[in-house]
Amino acid sequence: MSKYVLVTGGAGYIGSHTVVALVENGYTPIILDDFRNANRVVLDGLTKILGFLPEIIEVDVCDDKALRAIFQKYSFEGIIHFAAYKAVGESVQNPLKYYQNNLSGLINILNKMLEFGVKNLVFSSSCTVYGEPKELKEVSEDSPKNLPSSPYGYTKWIGEQIMEDTFLAHPELCLINLRYFNPVGAHKSSFIGEFPLGKPSNLLPFVTQTAIGKQDFLTVFGNDYPTRDGTCIRDYIHVMDLAEAHVKALAFLEDHKKGCLEAVNIGTGKGTSVLEIISCFEEVSKCKLNWSFGPKREGDVVEIFANCDKASNLLGWKSKLSINDAVIDAWKWELFLSEK
Repeated sequence: MSKYVLVTGGAGYIGSHTVVALVENGYTPIILDDFRNANRVVLDGLTKILGFLPEIIEVDVCDDKALRAIFQKYSFEGIIHFAAYKAVGESVQNPLKYYQNNLSGLINILNKMLEFGVKNLVFSSSCTVYGEPKELKEVSEDSPKNLPSSPYGYTKWIGEQIMEDTFLAHPELCLINLRYFNPVGAHKSSFIGEFPLGKPSNLLPFVTQTAIGKQDFLTVFGNDYPTRDGTCIRDYIHVMDLAEAHVKALAFLEDHKKGCLEAVNIGTGKGTSVLEIISCFEEVSKCKLNWSFGPKREGDVVEIFANCDKASNLLGWKSKLSINDAVIDAWKWELFLSEK
């Protein structure tokens, strides 16, 4: 019997890699995506990797009527909810767009779960809920949640609050917030990877696009932060490790006979600076990047990385792939795209 899993935003960057991991672990993913923030090149990539194309339903997760029809058709083992806008800068420019889409989508999913008796939900959250760490740069799930610096971050912060309040009212639900750090890399086949629409807002795709000539130059925002080389430090997690974490999280929820609500960091436990990413890329690609320092960006967190003990103890998950692996896979993906 098929174990159907609804993957909202399943044609996106993290979603598509998670679809691969789900199939490899015996699940039948049903992709919900309206492709407003994804590229159809992923369809060919998934087909090449899996040998078939999973079912894709092209609707907006905020469309109540369309979502109800999907729940009427399938009996879902669980839901992995990715579908959301995710660009920090854009959210500052257009906050209502982010609040409308990101919060309405989650609320719609939770309503359908209650209506159709689906218990298990993995929510795509973010380390942005920690804001700027006040003391320790290594944050655990018990670290204080500080107010985020962008509307995007607020949608994740409020999303977690919506999950908590829903659980208090419906303690039979099994819910988990996966707090991602910084996803990077691509599938080892180079058939799927990160495909930013317009100018990339994340560092590594901007690096690879600069090297390939899609971007003229890379600006490093700030060089006098109180870090080991003056640039910001992040915890970069390979997207395939992140995809595997979703499968582990879903399996954890399935094993619960009673309801639960958990929050779990998904990272490597190590911080890498912007300059270290550039150096790593130049070393593995043998390409010299055109980059320069620029002014700091308002709202940038100086340094943050994950304490991942809970992911190991609760889910039996640890990251396996290195930042070198991620940079190599991201570069191979960029080269693959340039040949298409």
